[in-house]
Amino acid sequence: MVRLPGFGSECPYRRVSADDGSPLGELGESLLICGTASAGLDLLPDHSVRTVVTSPPYWSLRDYDMADQIGRDDALGDYVKSIVVTFDKLRRVLSDDGTVWLNVGDSYTSGNRRYRAPDRKNRARAMNVRPATPEGLKPKDLIGVPWRLAFALQDAGWWLRSEVIWNKPNAHPESVRDRPTKAHETVFLLSKSEKYYYDTDAVRGPNGRRLRTVWDVNTEPRRRSDSGVDDHPAVMPMTLATQCVSITSEPGDIVLDPYAGSGTTLLAARKLNRRWVGIELNPVFVDLIERRLAS
Repeated sequence: MVRLPGFGSECPYRRVSADDGSPLGELGESLLICGTASAGLDLLPDHSVRTVVTSPPYWSLRDYDMADQIGRDDALGDYVKSIVVTFDKLRRVLSDDGTVWLNVGDSYTSGNRRYRAPDRKNRARAMNVRPATPEGLKPKDLIGVPWRLAFALQDAGWWLRSEVIWNKPNAHPESVRDRPTKAHETVFLLSKSEKYYYDTDAVRGPNGRRLRTVWDVNTEPRRRSDSGVDDHPAVMPMTLATQCVSITSEPGDIVLDPYAGSGTTLLAARKLNRRWVGIELNPVFVDLIERRLAS
């Protein structure tokens, strides 16, 4: 067990492997699980999580060089199905009044190029393997991945309650010259039931008004570790995660991120005196989360 500043004088958490573990009883401390989202969810007890804040790997936008990763070379339909199946397991661990904040980025068809060259303004976009253009779409089409996934989750029984536009005032420039530079992403609020926990006063918009559906949140720069190795290429801003956690959970609740990445959701939960569970496939990123928790 590792103890960190957080709940009073310490914030305990435990790191386990999804492959080696057996189903857990009541979660007394926070938990960092190394393994697939599906396998990690199998370890958690029923109705133990109050809210989920997560951002799965985007389809056709990143290569994390992991055998079981999603979004790199699987077909679009398989990508959507994989997340829907995982969310079926997530439903079991979510409380009846629980919610999910789901951040999903969109992408364009590749024109059947099976690679993507690096962009001098964004080196992390390079990929050696890319999915083929989905059937029925044309080269350069905007795919609409977030809404395809949202509709699939709606069909699977989730309540689709809100579409939040994450506006990026400091959006990264693009080299394209035949369309506007993309400066936003989509965050969906989904619920397990018709009625759910939502604190209207937890986060207020400009002039104290109720929060609107467009949130201005700056991206956060990538950092390098002491060893010179690049940090996670797609870090969720702390402000975004903190707002979501604040609105749909209370102190002491468990906050889950089944695609934990760099661990921002977990850091936000700790900051707000929530317990947390993070599941991450890549052991390098699990190590990164531990470094961020210790800093």
